Amino acid sequence: MPLPVIVFNCTSSSDVMTASPVQRFLEHLGRDPLLQVKVQAAVTADEVALLAQELGYAVSGSDLLMLSGRSTAGVRVTRIDHPGEYPGRYY
Repeated sequence: MPLPVIVFNCTSSSDVMTASPVQRFLEHLGRDPLLQVKVQAAVTADEVALLAQELGYAVSGSDLLMLSGRSTAGVRVTRIDHPGEYPGRYY
């Protein structure tokens, strides 16, 4: 089964004991098909961050964008450049 894909960068942590809010959100995302649909429908990292915040995760759009595209908890995350953005700003 292919990994869920999101349209921004995220990270993983090798130490589960000190998992960041972003990693905990991605773990939740990996287990929740309805949330995956909502994330796929989001256009910006800020919209995804709002979904995370509604679930109690302290995640901002900037947190998500500052991280390079990696996989964690079975979720592959890829940032998509949109017209008008500053290339290289978050990586």
